[in-house]
Amino acid sequence: MKPLTLRVVLADDHSAVRAGLQYVLTSSGTVSVMGSARNSTELMDVLARNPCDVLISDYSMPGGRYGDGIALFKLIKKRYPSIKIVVLTMLENPGIVHSLLSLGISCILSKSDSLNHLLPAVHGAYANGRYLSPTITDIAGAVTSGSSGVQMLTTRELEVIRFFVSGLTVNEIAERLSRSKKTISTQKGAAMLKLGLKRDVDLLRYGIESGLADAEMGPSVARA
Repeated sequence: MKPLTLRVVLADDHSAVRAGLQYVLTSSGTVSVMGSARNSTELMDVLARNPCDVLISDYSMPGGRYGDGIALFKLIKKRYPSIKIVVLTMLENPGIVHSLLSLGISCILSKSDSLNHLLPAVHGAYANGRYLSPTITDIAGAVTSGSSGVQMLTTRELEVIRFFVSGLTVNEIAERLSRSKKTISTQKGAAMLKLGLKRDVDLLRYGIESGLADAEMGPSVARA
């Protein structure tokens, strides 16, 4: 009996990464790469024109018409429910891992881990299994134990983050909460450190994907 050959599509905004992934996959003899894309616009076009069993996609791919991250994966799961997804990411923070797992994507690889994890992840995804590379396993363990994400934040830190991801500046938050600008900046920085985020844009994305930006903001319950 002829062994099953999985049909795979690759998506990453770096050509060197796509080439490396394709080399590993085609060398295995069990995978056929049907196409590749550098952003969500190209990806949706490739998926529309080619059969695909498993999609291997970077989490962050700027510049495409359909966005990236959770929004893109939700769209793909809606349009192509039979396609399994393996996610690659350099963003090693609990919020992203939690969002992916909640979406039903359970094969996640960190780009800091070995490419030896790629094939097991592809086969795991196709079989509706779970495969996390070592770095992601550590993060997922923290998420499962409840020691990460918003649960690590103090009431005041969470309050500041909710206002920030809702569009307020540090100065506006300070005025709203009757705290000093320095206090707000310190609480925002402490929250970002706990969440594993380094840039404001990452914090905004985390807020949107975790639902913090949609949380109703009532009166302040704590004062500095």
